[in-house]
Amino acid sequence: MKKVLLFDLDDTLLWDKQSVDKALLKTCVELYPENPEALLASVRKTAPALYSTYPFYEFTQKIGINPFEGLWGTFHDETFSFPVMHEFIGDYQFKTWNTSLNSVGIFDEQMAHEAVEKFKNHRLHSPYLYESTIQVLEELAPAYRLGLLTNGAPSLQNTKLTLTPELRPYFEHIVISGEVGIGKPDSVPFQELLKRMQVTFEEAVMIGDNLKTDIQGAYTLGMESIWINHHQVEGPNSVQPTHTVSTLDEIVKILL
Repeated sequence: MKKVLLFDLDDTLLWDKQSVDKALLKTCVELYPENPEALLASVRKTAPALYSTYPFYEFTQKIGINPFEGLWGTFHDETFSFPVMHEFIGDYQFKTWNTSLNSVGIFDEQMAHEAVEKFKNHRLHSPYLYESTIQVLEELAPAYRLGLLTNGAPSLQNTKLTLTPELRPYFEHIVISGEVGIGKPDSVPFQELLKRMQVTFEEAVMIGDNLKTDIQGAYTLGMESIWINHHQVEGPNSVQPTHTVSTLDEIVKILL
């Protein structure tokens, strides 16, 4: 009998991609109103390329922190390799915006510094939940214990939860990959959350949007899973969720 539901956070309950997209566009419109799309395209190309050159990059791949989270986080966490990330992250943020501005003919380092702060501010004021997130949690909470399992830096993921305060009360325990030193699909964060909730993997269901992390991690443990394919992407045949849905609402029909 299933007792516990383990939810992913980013792009499962919290529409993180939408938040980033909106914040980037607002920033680019303010910086380069003549052609914000050109600046936006440059940032999207520059950020991942630069991110991969920093000494913290390998660590971020283990923990699960993407280049656009890197553009607004502080990463002041004191464990594992976060001090190294904290040391270099300001340089990465500045160079991403400076290089992108240069690519559209703007050579102004002060504007690049301002861009860093503009984007951070817009991202902090652009939290988005999926439309049915709270309704679904409200319906499931009486029947199941809920846990949250998210990849990322504790400082950044907790900021996201602070920006959406309605989420946290539903979850009995929250495990962030940066607390344990490695992210999904590794079994360590899954096992840590199961241990805190005092259940076995047979008693739990993993619910998430990412086949490579959420669903693969659950599959490796032998745990049942529900893949939320919000945006109708085609997944690899090598990763097989127990169930596939296209909206959060459909989870309720499976579980209740």
